[in-house]
Amino acid sequence: MESGRGLTRREFDEIIRRAAELAASEPEGGEGGLTEAELFRIAGEVGLEERHVRNALTQVRSAPPSRGPVAAVFGPAHLSVSRVVPGTKEQLARVLDEFLVAGRLLQPVRRGGSVLHYRPAVDWASQIARAASATSRRYYVAAAKKVEIRMEGTGDNATRVEIEVEPGTRDDYMVGGFLGGGAAGVGLGMGVGTAVAAVAPLALGVAAGVTAGLGVFSLISWISGRYHRKRLLEVRAEVEGVLDALELGESLEPPPPSWRRWVKRHFHGVAREMMGPDDRDARTGSQ
Repeated sequence: MESGRGLTRREFDEIIRRAAELAASEPEGGEGGLTEAELFRIAGEVGLEERHVRNALTQVRSAPPSRGPVAAVFGPAHLSVSRVVPGTKEQLARVLDEFLVAGRLLQPVRRGGSVLHYRPAVDWASQIARAASATSRRYYVAAAKKVEIRMEGTGDNATRVEIEVEPGTRDDYMVGGFLGGGAAGVGLGMGVGTAVAAVAPLALGVAAGVTAGLGVFSLISWISGRYHRKRLLEVRAEVEGVLDALELGESLEPPPPSWRRWVKRHFHGVAREMMGPDDRDARTGSQ
C-alpha cells in the first residue's frame, strides 16, 4: 500500500461511500453478515465516534424500506423506533409493562427476557374504559393492532429499546381510498366518456372516460395514502415521546389535567375542598 497525500474528511467520507457502492454492486457483494461489535470496531478504526455510529444504526433500523406500489402510496403497515436509554432490561421491562397494561389498556401476549409483545385488551371492562376516556383517539398505541418491544443490553447500565407498532390503520385507508376513488372514477369516467362520444368517435370517448376515471382514482388514492402517512407520523411522535421519557428518567404517567393545576393555583383554600386527599398531601409536602 503506497502512502500519498493526506485526505480531507469530505474526501474520506466520499471514498468510503463509493467503496460501499462498488462492493454492493458486485455479484457476491453485500451478502455477508456483520455483527454490531464488528461494526463499532471498524468504525473506531476509521475514526468515527461510537455515538454517531449508534445513532446512524438506530435511524437505519427505524426506517423500514417501502416495497411495492401499496407501500409507496400508503406507507408501511408498521413502524419501528429505537434508542439507547439508561437502565437494565429488567428495570425497563417492568416500567414499560406497567405503562402499556395499566396506562394504555393493552393485553400482554409475550413477556420474555428481551421481548415484550402486546395487543389491545378485549375484555369488556377495558373496552368500556377505552371508549369512555377516548384513549383510542388520543393515544394511537392504545388502539394499535400490535406493539412489540425488543431490548438489548449495551453495557454501562444502558439498554437499546426498540418499539415496533402496527397501528392497523393502513387497510382502512386503503379500502376508503379504493372504494372512494373507484366510485368517483367510474362516475366521472362515464360522464366524460359520454360527453366526448357525443361529439367524437366512440373509441375516443371510451379512451377519454378511462383516462379521466383512472386520474380521479389515482388522485383520491394518493390523498388517502397521504392521510395515512400523516397518521404514521403521529404514531411515531407518540412512541418517540415514550423513549424521550425513558431517556430523561421521567415518569411515563401523563401530568395532571391543566384545569386541576389552574384551580390549585388560583383558588388556594377553595382548592382543598375541590381536590382529593392526594392533592392536599402533595401541596402540604411542597410547602
